Amino acid sequence: GARLVHVSTDYVFAGDATSPYAEDADPAPRSAYGRTKLAGERAVLESGARASVVRTAWVYGLHGKNFVATMFRLAGGDGPVDVVDDQRGSPTWSADLAAALVALGASQAPDSVYHVTNRGETTWYGLARAVFAGAGADPGRVRPTTTDKFPRPAPRPAYSVLGTARWDSHDLPAPRHWSEALAYALLAMSARP
Repeated sequence: GARLVHVSTDYVFAGDATSPYAEDADPAPRSAYGRTKLAGERAVLESGARASVVRTAWVYGLHGKNFVATMFRLAGGDGPVDVVDDQRGSPTWSADLAAALVALGASQAPDSVYHVTNRGETTWYGLARAVFAGAGADPGRVRPTTTDKFPRPAPRPAYSVLGTARWDSHDLPAPRHWSEALAYALLAMSARP
């Protein structure tokens, strides 16, 4: 039979950790968004179906609005760009996430909660500087600021690096480092009309 792979988020965690969240870490969402994502996870896992949950974070892609696409566009302009430097996470290219989801669906790995992001960690500021550099723009135009300068309806966790020990223990393909994935994504963005 088919396997359900439910995609969830780093927002299920409080964001006050100082080391990567393990797959079995206690969730403590701080927003309605995080609470509803956690409720979805639990419903899937308690359904009795062959199902797994994949938590991911900081996803960007070639289509739609996302942080990397916005920074890529701003890199083509002039003037400074203020970006928060007090949130840490693992940027995740949607193409790599999609490949991981397919691999899990086709695998014999047990039904469970898995974390899948590109490897490594950075801040939004660090990611923005990498986008500017990769786009051939001056990364010095990116200036660090704090989260309180950019309020959001669903507060983002300050630290949302997700540990991947369970994923790694089941011989599933390890996603590449976020900076390598970003380089490929920027090449693809540059090639678009």
